[in-house]
Amino acid sequence: MSTEQAIQTYRTGARITDVDALVVDGFSVYYETDSGTVKACDDVTFTLKQGERFALVGESGSGKTTLAMGLMRLTRPPGHIAKGSATLNGRDLTTLTDEEMRRTRLSELALVPQGAMNSLNPVMRIERQIIDGILDHVEDDEKSPNKDELDEMVRDLLTRVGLRPGVARLFPHELSGGMKQRVAMAIGISLRPSLIVADEPTSALDVVVQRQIMQTLGRLQEGLDASIMLVGHDMGLVAQFADTIGVMYAGKLVEVGPVEEVFSDPKHPYTKLLIRSLPSLKEKREFLGIPGLPPQLIDLPVGCSFADRCPSVFAKCREVTPLTQDLGGRRETACHLYDGEAKS
Repeated sequence: MSTEQAIQTYRTGARITDVDALVVDGFSVYYETDSGTVKACDDVTFTLKQGERFALVGESGSGKTTLAMGLMRLTRPPGHIAKGSATLNGRDLTTLTDEEMRRTRLSELALVPQGAMNSLNPVMRIERQIIDGILDHVEDDEKSPNKDELDEMVRDLLTRVGLRPGVARLFPHELSGGMKQRVAMAIGISLRPSLIVADEPTSALDVVVQRQIMQTLGRLQEGLDASIMLVGHDMGLVAQFADTIGVMYAGKLVEVGPVEEVFSDPKHPYTKLLIRSLPSLKEKREFLGIPGLPPQLIDLPVGCSFADRCPSVFAKCREVTPLTQDLGGRRETACHLYDGEAKS
């Protein structure tokens, strides 16, 4: 399958508007340790449009999940949001009170977790877990749905994610991995959020189920006119699902652009190596990985964090931290190779 064919596999016509659903500006999440400050997510800036599928990719430890959990305000101590803003539907999530943020989760901003089994209560039936989230967001007891209405909502949600209504009476341990992930999706869309954060939702599933889950997620997004931020490290899956890609390395966003353009003409050397590491069905070739290891976030080198692993490194890379360059057409990269090509 060619890259062009792969890119269209899960695409069924999501509607991207010019409206900004999420605007992240200088967002940083740090962990304070006895050895120093770990900048797990540092000065990240991007914009997610309404109806857009935005994917964050990168090696393990690059800061993808840290960013996602920070946006959800689920970072645990010693981690904290050090600076920056994240504006969803006109409200800065970083300034909301804990109670305001609790009500924002699920109603406007929903999480589809990586490990559904770890997020579901093992001693509660599925229907109870879905209903709890709904009732928790009812502000007026007089407007609370009755039992028949709640039962109908549960049946509808399960049907929309491809499960039979009888699943409502089951416990999580009675479901397969794919079914548990669909239940997590049902909970996530129960209050029609405008943004779904999917944190590696298929990492524990086999390839066939991965495809089914991503197709379901795509259909749900279109039915809600929602946006999706997909966190993952599977470049092949991202190519098939996302509209826009953000590449993270050592806590920073080093490249952003439309999926077709990034795969056909990657700008940052790290992005090039990530794409080159994908196996090819068209030709037999040597497996190529990225040499070296990512730097320790508690002791980042001077200059570009990727310099020690970069095949295009030169003197400036080891002396000056690269700034993000706007290359036009929603393409950005933080690399000294393009210092002279920035859009004026």
